[in-house]
Amino acid sequence: MNPTTEQKFAALLAALAETYGVRTVEKAFSVTPSVEQTLHDKIVESSDFLQRINVIGVKEITGEKVFGGVSGPIISRTDTSQNDRRPKNVAALDPRAYQLHKTESDVGIKYSLLDLWAKFPDFMQRFQNWVNERKALDRIMVGWHGTSAAAETDIVTNPLGQDVNIGWLQEVRTKAASQVLVEGATAGVIKFGDTGDFKTLDAAAQDLKQGIDHKFRGAGDLVAIVGGDLLAWDEGKLYAAHGGTPSEKQGIQMATKSYGGLPSITNVPYFPEKGLAVTSLSNLSIYWQESSNRRSTVDNAKRDQVEDYHSRNEGYVVENLEKIAFLEADNVQFV
Repeated sequence: MNPTTEQKFAALLAALAETYGVRTVEKAFSVTPSVEQTLHDKIVESSDFLQRINVIGVKEITGEKVFGGVSGPIISRTDTSQNDRRPKNVAALDPRAYQLHKTESDVGIKYSLLDLWAKFPDFMQRFQNWVNERKALDRIMVGWHGTSAAAETDIVTNPLGQDVNIGWLQEVRTKAASQVLVEGATAGVIKFGDTGDFKTLDAAAQDLKQGIDHKFRGAGDLVAIVGGDLLAWDEGKLYAAHGGTPSEKQGIQMATKSYGGLPSITNVPYFPEKGLAVTSLSNLSIYWQESSNRRSTVDNAKRDQVEDYHSRNEGYVVENLEKIAFLEADNVQFV
């Protein structure tokens, strides 16, 4: 790195050491509990999607879900001249415990990029933002695509982090398979089109909504998360049929903000392109274990880069499995 970059990087290391309360960040250190929450808050702040779900610290590497299930309504009336009032336990007994796994977010930033950043007065902020944004995107990516937690991962074989952790969709596949739509009239295939299983995306969202347990269906917080290819297909059909004038185009844009009577969430990072899921965002969680965070930031001249290391125990949780339904994106075909 050039002299200006070297000077600014040295200042960055000193600032990080002061923040974490350690002599140097160039050797691996444990993040103190008072700083851990701030560390994770900064990662969450870099992603709109992470801000809308639960990202919380827990004490144990395995245990009961934080929010748990909801057993049903608590509203009632009691004739107290005859009986005692009986409070309902809103947390349903759920034997499905969470399990966290060691997760590493190690990133290398080339000197050439640092030299570009060094021209700006906010060098430290650019460095931190770059690292945090990548960590945030990786968290979301594994949440949608993770299927296993391998002892040693292989990014070449699993480019979407499929072997890093067990994500939200995989938890539903293994623990609540009836909530997953895998096929229509043809085995192993879900067809969208005039001759398919669903003529519109609206019909598919409505079908998935019916797969949600009735006690959650009317709660008012369900959304339809829509993949980009599926959204483009549906909008393309509407534009082809009704998009001849500006007023009609505006109407189509308004209509595609909801499917199956539910608000739609689109442009979610790494959500399967042909995917569709119905749930509430508060039903999706990422747990990280308190006191498990380890960090270091070093200059690796052998690779012409600066390296930021961060490990912690982390896992993905669907709080209420009865409150999510989705279709298998890999099985979707347009006809």
